Amino acid sequence: MVGTAQNDVFSAASQKAGRAGLPAGLLLASCVMFVTAFVEPAPALDAPTARAPETTPLPMFKNPRAALRAGLESYHAGDAATSVAALRYAADGGEPLAQWKLGRMYADGDGVVRDDAKAYDYFSKIVDHFAEEEPDPRERSMAANAFVAVGLYMRDGLASAKIDPDLDRAFDLFRYAATYFRNADAQYYLARMYLDGQGVKKDMRQGVNWLELAARKGHPQAQAVLGRLMFDGQAGGATQKPRGLMYLTLARDAVAGGGANEQWIIDSHAKALASASEGDRKAAVALLEDYLRERN
Repeated sequence: MVGTAQNDVFSAASQKAGRAGLPAGLLLASCVMFVTAFVEPAPALDAPTARAPETTPLPMFKNPRAALRAGLESYHAGDAATSVAALRYAADGGEPLAQWKLGRMYADGDGVVRDDAKAYDYFSKIVDHFAEEEPDPRERSMAANAFVAVGLYMRDGLASAKIDPDLDRAFDLFRYAATYFRNADAQYYLARMYLDGQGVKKDMRQGVNWLELAARKGHPQAQAVLGRLMFDGQAGGATQKPRGLMYLTLARDAVAGGGANEQWIIDSHAKALASASEGDRKAAVALLEDYLRERN
């Protein structure tokens, strides 16, 4: 079969050679090379090209929402590399949840090298978006988290992104998330700014009010600070040792077994418990039982 095919090609080539005026021998040699390329194996010299390393191309997504789903699935499957690629595609397409997830991953070093500058960029996109647009009910918690995250970066500054501390901006972000989203973290950080006179005139009453809102939501840091202020008589009005000890106990129980960052809560509870009278302790237990009963 190959021989017949070669003869046919050679015959056709000879006829063309006659019409084009090219030397028949030259055209015949070219045709032989052409046919041989299809019927003979490639020379060994070409082998390295065939064994070139394979690369996995980035999956093509139908739209940013499809990329978001794929990214979250890969993340929960433990495939961080694929997850980041898909989430970036979704984030660039304007998906707030993808922006938030990438922000959290970079802020926590979760599956990626920690990079607060990238985290700040992603969280800022969410803040800019929801400063103008009403979030879906399912997005409110995520949006509030982004406002708080950017607020913390503004409060402390971010050298890697060449951002200096901006206490006014931090205060505005915390206040917005605390009032509009009623976020407990935002309420706590806003309270601390009032208590410390940081970025705003010091105001103990305002600080305590915001602490109480966060504490009622079960925020352990707010419970600990509020409990200490009540126990020491610094929360305004009469000293409330039993109620203060109740909040300190709630906070201590919430962070039991936690990291070193929460040791101050355990120490505050131990100090108050050691100085409390027997009557204060019994009253605190009764308040704690009432509190838990109402919560349940």
